[in-house]
Amino acid sequence: MKVIAIYIVAVAALTGLGYFLFQQSTTAPEDMPGQMIEVMNAIHIEQGSTDHPAYNSNPPTSGWHWPQPAEWGAYGEIMADEQIIHNLEHGGIWISYQPDLSSSEVEQLNDFAKRYRKIIVSPRPANETKIALAAWGHLQNIDGYDEGVILKFIRAFYDKGPEKAD
Repeated sequence: MKVIAIYIVAVAALTGLGYFLFQQSTTAPEDMPGQMIEVMNAIHIEQGSTDHPAYNSNPPTSGWHWPQPAEWGAYGEIMADEQIIHNLEHGGIWISYQPDLSSSEVEQLNDFAKRYRKIIVSPRPANETKIALAAWGHLQNIDGYDEGVILKFIRAFYDKGPEKAD
């Protein structure tokens, strides 16, 4: 009888623990930065193509992308969304900025590409705000350089894409 009681208590405890862990994995903590964006199909399209349905965020955080990701680092030229999405799929962070951002702020953003291996920094005129932080399924728009906000986003989503590749 004692063994059955112990068994029942153990099963109840494991069930409770399982439920707790499930809730933790499906509920975004309130202090997570930015917003969750519904993940779109991760379908490869022909390299160089822009022929696909519209993305569900600006900048995009998932969806149709080229088979070849960009090299990690800071870029002075506009990068194709379709290429950078592949980097996000590999767990990277994309820091994009409007071209009229001050040169000192651009330098500060480029520093993140030196500090972290899986970072892309590039100008993007289509941004709705001065700076956009994108990860797979996550987006945060900010109106200017804020190192604390950027670091919080990087720490939350760095290397968390669905593909673990370099």
